[in-house]
Amino acid sequence: MDPVSVSVIALFLLLGCALGTITGLVPGIHVNTLATMMFTSYPVMRDVLGPLIQEDLVPIAVCGVIMSASVVHSFMDFVPSVFIGAPDAEDALSVLPGHKLLLEGHGMTAVRAAAVGILIGCSAAIVMAIPLQYIMLNGAAEILNGMTWYVLVAISGLLMINEYRKGTLVPGITAFILAGVLGYAVMNLPIPSGGILGEGTLLMPLLTGLFGLPVLLESDGGHRFPEQTDDGKDPVGPVPGLKGVIMGTVAGWFPGITSTVGATVSSTVMPDRSPERFISTVASIGTVTTVLSLVTLSVSGGGRSGTVIVIGQILGESIGGFASVPFTMMLLSAAVSSVIGYVLMIKAGRVMAGAITGVDQKKLAHIVIIFLLALTFLTTGVWGLAISAMALTIGYIPVRTGCGRTMLCGCLILPCLLRFPLGFRLGQELLGIDDEPLVRPRTDLPCGIVDPYREHQPAPVHLDKLRLAHDGHADRRGCAVGDV
Repeated sequence: MDPVSVSVIALFLLLGCALGTITGLVPGIHVNTLATMMFTSYPVMRDVLGPLIQEDLVPIAVCGVIMSASVVHSFMDFVPSVFIGAPDAEDALSVLPGHKLLLEGHGMTAVRAAAVGILIGCSAAIVMAIPLQYIMLNGAAEILNGMTWYVLVAISGLLMINEYRKGTLVPGITAFILAGVLGYAVMNLPIPSGGILGEGTLLMPLLTGLFGLPVLLESDGGHRFPEQTDDGKDPVGPVPGLKGVIMGTVAGWFPGITSTVGATVSSTVMPDRSPERFISTVASIGTVTTVLSLVTLSVSGGGRSGTVIVIGQILGESIGGFASVPFTMMLLSAAVSSVIGYVLMIKAGRVMAGAITGVDQKKLAHIVIIFLLALTFLTTGVWGLAISAMALTIGYIPVRTGCGRTMLCGCLILPCLLRFPLGFRLGQELLGIDDEPLVRPRTDLPCGIVDPYREHQPAPVHLDKLRLAHDGHADRRGCAVGDV
């Protein structure tokens, strides 16, 4: 690789880190939006970069931006979740323990715990990626695909056992089912999602209403945030991050298992009441999932996130095969950007910790609520506000009954359960529906790679949530690449 090509790829990697910082720190602006922009502008970038570097390196450079932005985003989005309570899909449940530490004057402890967990998770995932790819390419993928429905049922059962032990089983199941029904409607029904700024994703008002708004509305009036202390030390050590690596490896393949669900399951098996250790585990799982999604993409052609799906569309078949050059270059991008993301996260946390000291909690909560609702309206319109209101009502069930907020993750788990043939059959029997379901699920559910209608072949995914659409993924074992 000539020096000019190396310089261009390095510059694009730094650009991705800068963009990931912005998407992570600004609530409501997801890295998937960036992936959409990179995909739509790819033909222009290809024409610009063509004369500068080798033709086969152009898609690698562009995807390096997306991959580095995704990794840095996974660092930075913990900062607003800790200091202002604005959740992202993967770290939604970390809002509560992070906010608890913030109110005790230990907001930086939460930030450092998350940073350590992410760094450990990312490093471990990069080391495991190529061996896991080899295992998956040699038959393990088919076995795991057949286990997906049962794994989701087992994890749902563990969550409910946890509620039974606390004496909150009934409200917990209620929250799980109601959140699941709302999540299913958001992901499968043709609900308008256009706002003043264009077509948005209804997952934003769903998650904001379930996880963010209840915390903000419960903020105490008349109290100010205490001075935030920071001793500069690692508050958790490597164990929570390593727990996250184990659960993240599972979450990286099976749909519907978010980092917070994985952290709760691991806490059920290995109890740990420390909020900072829980945050570190959540952070580790989320980053492991991000990196190992590349393995899923290279093996099956499917992706667990919008960013990885776009990477697959740009790189095409070249990312397939064992340890291909594009695959290893994406891992290298993740490695470099994880170090940069760690440094940027600590710096951003210090700035936020200094700025929030002495601020009235209620006033800040009101400002954030207004901002989130305005952003919801601008990106998803009136229907987005309606979904936020319904999600808020469901999100208050844990607040009023004491059941675990993890049960709200039914908004992702239940729709995934209903995607698979066994889930369809059970639902049809319970509802007395004929063989053909009344509402056939759309295929844009952002949580799976297995086609519920054809065994062992990736399902078509329509990225209308990202303002993209394509007809199918490449199957690395020989199926055709879908058209864009």
